[in-house]
Order: sequence, then structure tokens, then C-alpha cells
Amino acid sequence: MASGATPLIALDAVALDTETTGLDASKARIVQIGALAIGAGRLLEGATLDLLVDPGVPIPSASSRIHNITNALVRNSPPFPAAWEKLREFAAGRVLVGHSIGFDLAVLEKETGRANLPWERPRTLCVRLLAKVANPGLADYSLDALASWLGVTVGGRHSALGDAKAAAEIFLALLPKLQERGIRTLAEAERASLRLTSELDKAHQAGWVAPVAAPAAPVFQAIDPYAYRHRIGDLMSAPPIVVRSDATARDVIALMVERRISSVFVSDAGEPGAPIGDYGIVTERDVMRLIAARGEAAFSCRVGEIATRPLASIRTQAFAYRAIGRMDRLKIRHLAVRHEDGRLAGIVSARDLLKLRAGVAINLDDRLEATGSAAEMAAAWATLPTVADGLIAERLDARVIAEIVSEELCAVTRRAAMLAEASMAAEGFGAPPCPWTLLVLGSGGRGESLLAADQDNAIVFAAGEPGGPEDRWFAELGRRIADILDTAGVPYCKGGVMAKNPEFRGSLDLWKSRIADWVRRSRPQDLLNVDIFFDMRPIHGDNAMGWELFEHAYRTGHGEAHFAKLLGANLDQIGNPFTLFGGFQLEDGRLDLKKYGLFPIVATARTLAIRHDVRERSTKARLERLIGLGIGGDQDMAAMLSGHALLLSLLLAQQSRDLHSGIPASNRVEVAKLSKVEQADLKSVLKQLQSASALVKDLMFG
Repeated sequence: MASGATPLIALDAVALDTETTGLDASKARIVQIGALAIGAGRLLEGATLDLLVDPGVPIPSASSRIHNITNALVRNSPPFPAAWEKLREFAAGRVLVGHSIGFDLAVLEKETGRANLPWERPRTLCVRLLAKVANPGLADYSLDALASWLGVTVGGRHSALGDAKAAAEIFLALLPKLQERGIRTLAEAERASLRLTSELDKAHQAGWVAPVAAPAAPVFQAIDPYAYRHRIGDLMSAPPIVVRSDATARDVIALMVERRISSVFVSDAGEPGAPIGDYGIVTERDVMRLIAARGEAAFSCRVGEIATRPLASIRTQAFAYRAIGRMDRLKIRHLAVRHEDGRLAGIVSARDLLKLRAGVAINLDDRLEATGSAAEMAAAWATLPTVADGLIAERLDARVIAEIVSEELCAVTRRAAMLAEASMAAEGFGAPPCPWTLLVLGSGGRGESLLAADQDNAIVFAAGEPGGPEDRWFAELGRRIADILDTAGVPYCKGGVMAKNPEFRGSLDLWKSRIADWVRRSRPQDLLNVDIFFDMRPIHGDNAMGWELFEHAYRTGHGEAHFAKLLGANLDQIGNPFTLFGGFQLEDGRLDLKKYGLFPIVATARTLAIRHDVRERSTKARLERLIGLGIGGDQDMAAMLSGHALLLSLLLAQQSRDLHSGIPASNRVEVAKLSKVEQADLKSVLKQLQSASALVKDLMFG
């Protein structure tokens, strides 16, 4: 079921058209219904409905001359109730799309009324209205004119299935043009269509049903929060049990019985703690299959011969829902667990996760892992706002929800990189010219992304000069990653923080020289977009290289006090969120919580973390470590911690409402929609943050 936040390219829809006995919607009877299914940005092959309908009245010859459907042709066809049942089943849960669909809706509503059948208005989009949104200057918005403009070939004109197919292809051709105008989601398309009041008035005067309705509130879906609260590192069995590749099956069976375990890792060295790629796994089921196949000879078989490689694995910091979904997708019962640097950490089994349950988000990452196009990625990514709604309703800590959003942002970015790399190989660009890693920067790297996430990424490669062959290869990769993400629903970064741009890719040596240059800067304004680099998280490729750079950046930044002072000086630019009389400084009834709230908290934590060599990425972890080191009064830091949670919760709730209403998610909250308690708490937090700059200066050398 689509929500307002569903990207148009990910929409499960049905293109619909009807042929009737006439053009008066109050009297016309249906003689033919045509429908085609749309999914993941394309027509679904074989998913069509083509029904002739006996209208129960004579078909006027003038109408027959248009659609070629005669009384004789429909004489033995089913009546409307039977056709309606097939259409309802075919279109269940999908958005209806059509050209001038208000007419079709009006006729269907009248027909159901005559047959005493229940009628509930479906969610709809009209390609005529969408075309006017995409190109207001067209002289004609007829089906034929739109097809000509968009290069769509129309076949079977004035047959229900032919016109439905034309409407479907026009809809798909409109998607990139709508995206250029900032219209990406179902609710945004509905809102844009509703602004065409003169067109809606014409439909009303003609007696048609409104071709589009206001964005509907999402249907609440309860989510069991357990699997979103537990992390794999807390559930795994550690240390991992490892045997040498030359151990026999008999040895491994004895070990499993002794330790009461159902699997062992296998490596040539037989030692834990090595990179995950050094290991295979043997489970009790593998041993049972071996015995069934080889009998007595199985016991002397070397386990290196039967170990499964490569290992399916998951990070220690991943949430349990991701492990549940991954096991389900891969049809396995054991997952290796790896540290952030890729070393083997432990194992988690289906038995470990048996007590945990999860709701709608459980397959999100696994759907992403299996997607083969940006449209399929968009369909997976589109479920995230609904998940967030459920977790907000369960009163899960907003910081945890933001971490979950960040996990999915990293997953979708990683998948975009995989698809981009595969497309380059398929088009003759070859394999990567050297080892490389993809970094997610900013809020995604900190684990604090919200529903308005855009792209913040960078590429580090092992060697190569700017403009050289390596750089050109990774420039193309960065461009493709950005385009895939934008199509999938993660828009381009307005500040240009993307690996397709030269400033955000380079060799490891170049990045180190950039860092050295940063710490020598003399003015805060020279450090635009530098601070978010210190929130980096390697997500794909040679992640060890990314962590090496992370450590180098912190070591260098910490070694130069002037650098941290420059970053801290940016806090002088916060501005005052209050009016002269103490009210909120609003713009269109909204307050920018990132500017006045999140930025000072995040910047304070980051600046002091760099200055005092706190190697953490999240704002919460940074503040807690600073408190533990005795830097700053507990009261000041505790106030920032609680304020951070409040701001994230207010923004998540606002962004969810906006996405479902067709309003682009932003960092601005509608203050009037907050409760009195929320307004009072917000005011208290923002007042305290007015002294953030002074606090940082006081603690710079504390």
C-alpha cells in the first residue's frame, strides 16, 4: 500500500481506461475496461486486464464508430458486477493512473451505485494534470498530444487497453520531468495537481469525480520495537570458535558436541581476529549432508573442503532487524559478525534472534541488497518513513530512530555503489584501477540522519593524481552513484558534497594533504564542509583505508589547537531564534531547528572531540565521552544530550507529517503544531544553546 512518501518511480500502480456508451458520465455505461500494472518504474509484463462488458443497454452507433464495440460484440460478455470484481482484485492496494481519470471514476461510481455495490474512491493520479505540472506551456494536453510530446507510440487508440497503455507510458515518461521540478513522491504529485484549480473546476462542471484527492494520512502499522533496540554486538556469541582447514569432520563434530554449538569457522591459520575474508563456515547441517552423501568416509574429510565461502556477515553495530532480514533473504541460520575494520568478531544464529520480532522494516536492507535498478532501490527506500512512523508511535528514542535511518542511508548508498560499479564493468570501463573506499559523511556518518536525508559522500582511492586515469575512473563512478541515489529518492547534495565532485574524491595521499591544509587555514569561512568529514564512516570497498584516514584526520586535527578554535568560531554565526519579546523567530510559521538547535549541539560535540582527541562519531557518544573525561560541567553536557534527543524527535515527527502530506521534508518545524509542553521545552533548549560558542571557548583547553 502506497503512502504519500512513496516515490513515484517506486509506485505500485494500475493504469486504467474505460470505453463507454457515451460521454455523459451520469448516464454512460461501461462496455470495456482496460488496465495494466506498473511497478518499479516500468510496465509489468503480462499483468493486464482486458474486459468486454455487457452494458445492459443498446450501444449508440455514434459511440461504436469511435471504439468499434458493437452490441453484437458484447452480447455474451459478463455484466458490470462481474467485471467490477475482477478490476477490484486486479487493482487492490494500487494507485490508479489514467488520462482524464475523473471521467472513468465518475462512470465507475455510477455503475457501482446502480448495482448496489460498495464504492470507495481509490487513490488516483491524472496524467493530464501531471503533464500540465511538468510543462505548463503546452497548447494541448490530449492523450495524442502528450504521446507526441513525450515520444510515446500509441497503439490501439480508443480501445480501453490501448489507451490505458498509452496513459501508463506517458506517466512513466513524465517521471524525470516531474523530478526536475522537485516532484518525487505520490503526495507531492497530488499537491501539485490540486493547485491546478481551473482544471479541477472543469472536471467538476462536467460531472466528473475529482481526478485527484488531497494526500491521505498513512494507515498506522504497529511495529514491535524489540528488533530495533538490540544490536548484534549484544546478541552475538564471542569469541568465535575457529578450526584449521585441515581439521577433520570427526574433529569438528566432537568440538560441536563438547561446546554445544551448531557451527564453527574455518581458516588456514585456525585463529580468530583475522579479516572476515579469511574464513569459511561449517554448520551442523553441512556435516549431516556430508555424512548422508559419503557415509563413513565423511568423518575423515577435511572441513576446508566443505566450508561455505565467502561468509555472509554483519557489523557488530547493526540492529537485529537487519540480521533477521538478511538470514531470511539468504535462507541461512548463521551470520558471521565483523568489527568495523572487517575483522571477525563472533557469530549470531537464528536461535539468538528467536526472541526478537520485527515489523514492516525487516526486509528493507535485504530488498536493497537484491535490487538491480534505481527504481527497485526507491521501492525499498520508500518503506522507511512508515517504519519511522511506527517507531515514533512506540516512543523509541529519537536518536535510535535516527541511527536506523542512517543505517538504511548507508545501505542504499552502498548498493548504489555496487550498481554503479557493475554498470561501468558492463560498459567496458573495466574494474577499479586500484583499491578504494566510499565514505558517508555528515549526519549519515554520525548515525543521525533524519527523513530529509540527502547525499553526503566521498571517495578515497589508493593512488593517482587529480585528473589522472584513476581519478577519471572514480569521477565516473561518483557521477553514477549520485545519479542512482537521486533517482532512488536520496537527492543530490545542494552543497555539492558528493564524490562526483573533485573536492570530495582523491587519493589517500591527497586526502592527507587536504587535512594538513585544513589545519593551516586562518579563517572559519575557509573551512566550509570540512567539519562533516570528521563524521565519516567507510561503507564500501577497502574500509580499512577509510578508517586509516579517520584516525589520521583526528590525530592531525587534535595536534593543532588553532584548527579546533576555527571550527568552534563557526558557532558565533548561530543567530538568535527569538524575537524582541521572547517569541520564536518564525518564517512562514516555521522554525529552523537545524540552524538554531542541532548545529550548535553537533558542532560543540565535534569541535571538542577533535580538540580533546575523542575518537567517536556520534554526537551522543562524543558528549558522553567528554563528560567522562571531566570536560565541561555535567549539567551543561547533560542539557545538550537531552536537547539533542528533543530536537531529533520534533524534526522526525514534522518530517514524517510533511512527507505524507506532499511537503518536501526539511529542518523546519511548524511551531503551532507543537504542544505547549514541547514549545516550552524547545524554548528552554534554544536559550541554553545561545551560549554554545562561549562554552566551547571555555572548554577548548579544559
